[in-house]
Amino acid sequence: MSVELVVLLPAMFAIVLLGVQGALYYHAHTVAIAAAQEGARAAGAKDSSVGAGIAAATDFVTDVGQHAITEVSVGGERGDQVARITVTGTAASILPGFAPQITARAEAPVETVTAP
Repeated sequence: MSVELVVLLPAMFAIVLLGVQGALYYHAHTVAIAAAQEGARAAGAKDSSVGAGIAAATDFVTDVGQHAITEVSVGGERGDQVARITVTGTAASILPGFAPQITARAEAPVETVTAP
């Protein structure tokens, strides 16, 4: 009985730790996607700018996911038709030496007023 425990217990702990790490990665990726979407909406608003989108995405990560995603970098561009925001960072990790990178992109149409 003890020989089986010596073999199986470390394997079970490894499976549990991998599951938790997967959940942390998923959560960080979801936060990055939501931040990119929030930033793209802000950048695409009428009379807005790419700076406003970057600020909105950065604020979102700070407010919602400051422990889930670290080393956050937000970039973007705004054209005549589309505003794009990219959020990159590192997901939280419980495994030593493992730092998964996250990249999320979102785009939104630029609001314009046209004559009827």
